[in-house]
This record gives sequence, structure tokens and C-alpha cells, in this order.
Amino acid sequence: MRETLNILAENAKKDISGAASLEELKQIQVRYLGKKGEITAVLRGMGSLPPDERPVVGSLANRVRDELAELLASREEGMKVEARLKSIAAEKIDVTMPGNPVAMGYNHPLTLIMDEIADIFLGMGFTIAEGPEVETDYYNFEALNIPKEHPAREMQDSFYITPEILLRTHTSPVQVRTMEKVAPQVPVRIIAPGKVYRRDDDATHSPMFHQVEGLVIDKDISLSDLKGTLLLFAQQMFGPNQQVRLRPSFFPFTEPSAEVDIACVICAGQGCRVCKETGWIEILGSGMVHPRVLEMSGYDPEEFTGYAFGMGVERIAMLKYGIDDLRLFFLNDVRMLRQFR
Repeated sequence: MRETLNILAENAKKDISGAASLEELKQIQVRYLGKKGEITAVLRGMGSLPPDERPVVGSLANRVRDELAELLASREEGMKVEARLKSIAAEKIDVTMPGNPVAMGYNHPLTLIMDEIADIFLGMGFTIAEGPEVETDYYNFEALNIPKEHPAREMQDSFYITPEILLRTHTSPVQVRTMEKVAPQVPVRIIAPGKVYRRDDDATHSPMFHQVEGLVIDKDISLSDLKGTLLLFAQQMFGPNQQVRLRPSFFPFTEPSAEVDIACVICAGQGCRVCKETGWIEILGSGMVHPRVLEMSGYDPEEFTGYAFGMGVERIAMLKYGIDDLRLFFLNDVRMLRQFR
């Protein structure tokens, strides 16, 4: 039995030194020192030995077992160190190598135009006002002189949540909320940018789009103030030689009302397919604030006057950048978006 233990010890030492992985080392430990291992089997067979040999064989078996356990532990630690060193070597960074390029983000063209519009009007002394996108019927329509059943609602009646709550169809409610908040103080000089919602969807319309509306309230405000403001805006947005014209129109919340055109940015006013040979392109609607709107918002129309205007940001962007389909703004096609780095 002593010879058997010596042979097992030699074999185990060879197996331990030749182990190629921690998993293999674990299997060697189980094979020799496990509950059903070969060394354990020898110890269990000691009952068949003569009494005088049992202490000698037992001492040898314990020494072999302890020696193998120590070898296994030492080999395991060595393999762990080797594995750690290999991992460190594999993950080592060569600081002399060029870095991986980082894809830089950039503003969406609509954000660029919104910011540019805001900068222009902030430079003229306007401030920015904001309001909720989920609005009441009162602020979205009635406070703007559009009572229920008014035909002007037909083109804007859109996304209702309840009969009295809807997604705003323009940012004009921000004008009303601002007037109610500060009335009867003057001057009021704000722009109201934001998202609006209507039941439209084609190459030049979207069910969600962006508007920037403006409002000025003070004493002795006239139509010439409105035209001068919009002329300065057009020249800063489209070029210093740009011209504007006002055409009579109708909006329930302004009186008189006017559509505002600029000289065609494609043909410089000479006439082309884009402007239908007129030389002019419509960019926004405007007018003098209706006396009833002033009165409902807390201003005396006999003492104060004002003007308002509203433009679609997508339309300005299409003219500014020569984009012929509004839906391109919402497709997130990087081939189009990366042009505006």
C-alpha cells in the first residue's frame, strides 16, 4: 500500500505540473483528493492492514495528501497570476496609436432656424414666452375671437382630448396667457416658439410642426411698425436686399390682417416656377391685434394697440435651405441631416 501511495503521489505531481487550465486543475484535485478520490480510497482500505502497519501507512497517506494539496494551491495561484498578466497584456493601450474618431452631434436644421429666428427678435428687444402644448378650447380659440361654430375653426379643429381640451393648433394661446398675466402693463413684446398640431400631412404640411409667433402691445402701435419689424426680420434671415409686401387677408384675431410675402429667394423677384412667376413667396400671416382680443385679455382697445404675426419654422427652413419636401425634416435621414453640421 505504501508503494501504491508513492506511485499515486508521483502521478499526481506530474498531472498537477502539466495542467493547462484551472478547470483541469480542479478535476485533478477531485481525482486524487476528492471524497471518492484515489488517496481517499487508500485511506479507506487501511482497515485490511495489519495493526502495526496502519500508523505508518496512515502517516504516509496524510503526508502525501498534504503535499498534493499544497502543490495544487501553489499551482492554482500561479495559473491565476499568469491569467491576470495575459489579460493585462491583452488590454494594454498603446498611447502612441491614433484614437478612434468620435462622431460629433450637431443641431437639426429646424433647431438652427428656431435659434436664428429667436436671435433676430431678441436683438430687436423681444423676449421669449412659452405655454402648454395641451390647451383649453378657450385659450386656443375663444380668447382669440374664434367662438364655437365659427367657420375659421374648420381648418384647425384637430386633436381633441375632451370637448374642451386639445393639442394647441398654434402658439397664439401663449400670447393670450401673456397678456392676461401682465395686463394692463405695457409694453408687451414677445415671441412664442413651439410645437403645434393640425390635421395635415403632405409634402408641405405635417400633423406636428413648429411655429414662432410674435406679439407687441403698447400705445400708438401701427401697421407701419409691423411692416418695419418684419422687413428687418426678412433682411436678417434672407439677405440685406430682401423686400416684403403685405397682402390683405383675414384672421379672426387680427384686424386688419395681412399675409406677408418676401421676394422669391430662388429668382430674386424676377419670376420662376417656385413663385409661380409672381416674384413673391408667402412666409407668414400678421395683422393688428383685434380690439376684442385686447379687451378679453385685459387691455383697453381705446388706449392700447398692438400687432401680431406667426410663421411656420419649417416653411422658413425650406426657403432658407432649398428643401422641397417638409417630411424630410422628420425622417431622420442622416444623409440630409449631416449637411447642417
